Amino acid sequence: MNQVDSLQPAVHLGLRRSGVSIVMGVPSVKRKVHSYLTDTLMSLMSQLSIAEKDDCIILVLIAEVDQHYTNAVAEQLKRLFPAEIASGLLEVVSPSVHFYPDFSGLKESFGDSKERVRWRTKQNLDFCFLMMFAQSRGTFYVQLEDDIVARPNYLSTMKNFALQQPTDDWMILEFSQLGFIGKMFKSADLSLVVHFVLMFFREKPVDWLLDHLMWVKVCNPEKDAKHCDRQKSNLRIRFKPSLFQHVGTHSSLAGKLQRLQDKDFGRRTLRAGHSNPPAELTTSLKTYQHFTLDKAYLGQDFFWAFTPEAGDFIRIRFFTPVRVQRFFFRSGNTEHPRDTLSNTSVEVLPFDNVPSDKESLTDASDRVQFKRTEDGFYRVGWFQNGIAEAALDPAFGPLEALRLTIVADSPVWVVLSEIFIKKAD
Repeated sequence: MNQVDSLQPAVHLGLRRSGVSIVMGVPSVKRKVHSYLTDTLMSLMSQLSIAEKDDCIILVLIAEVDQHYTNAVAEQLKRLFPAEIASGLLEVVSPSVHFYPDFSGLKESFGDSKERVRWRTKQNLDFCFLMMFAQSRGTFYVQLEDDIVARPNYLSTMKNFALQQPTDDWMILEFSQLGFIGKMFKSADLSLVVHFVLMFFREKPVDWLLDHLMWVKVCNPEKDAKHCDRQKSNLRIRFKPSLFQHVGTHSSLAGKLQRLQDKDFGRRTLRAGHSNPPAELTTSLKTYQHFTLDKAYLGQDFFWAFTPEAGDFIRIRFFTPVRVQRFFFRSGNTEHPRDTLSNTSVEVLPFDNVPSDKESLTDASDRVQFKRTEDGFYRVGWFQNGIAEAALDPAFGPLEALRLTIVADSPVWVVLSEIFIKKAD
């Protein structure tokens, strides 16, 4: 490796945000059959709240040196996720052509073919590149793969689990039982991990090397294997249920099919619950079976309704006026991803602080105008990619009601899997 140029990325998109709680590393390589990268990124981003998006980085490594390919992938991600890249949430890099060594001299080992040895050796270097690039950017680093789906609230769950550990002696927190998915490290430990892996990157896969590293740290050669396993269990702590599921079938290793499934992931969570202000709920939509709006509001189940038409609505009328800090609505779920709301607005009805004759309300910046409907609601947001979320301007004051209004016929049913109305402090 060229020591001068090897760590300078050939491609870089993003703001180099730092000071976040969690950096997530997602290595991605060229697959001959199907790429899962954009689906993985959409899953990771769609499960983040507004506050969480400001407290993490999703760092994608396009782990190829073919400039035509890396530039094409970077442009695709720039086109699909412009706001996320502009904000610093998503960062995209690719390594320099000088980063990888000559792999031609690798020897077969552990029954692996020369092609597989090259694959696992390069993969070790990909992980090291991501860790080195991420180590100064956040408190924790989480290693992911580019063919996964995530549970709702995964980021806060990981952060809280790490902060709740009784001591700081752990080395790896595991949020998936598969491979190198969902493995959290303290950023302060990444230099040690990288140095160890780089010493033996040609010899074994990364998960074996990490096990050896833990052996070096805590195992006594004069004690038996059971004692060693007990000592290592203090360094490697498992969280259940798993927060990430592997969905890719076509491996990045040519010709390899993998149908790995994390059994601890269980049934995919189809709804997310929150504590919402007491309210009366009404809708013009026809509910399917027992999937009622009341259950969705209470977080007990998701709301499922037949095909919406223009003019249909979901109304939340608070029992007492509520000052709302922000709202978040998610439509669709992992089993019914297409049953989403589109052409749907979010509207609020102020209690008494806005004159009834005002046709619009301007926010605190004097730039954004919220148009008033004929019945006194103000339109404050729209569903995009199945999600509607926003911080609400304090100028609205206490709210009497909040409403979702469908403005055009839809060809699909609708699932509302998450409703979160956060009260202002």
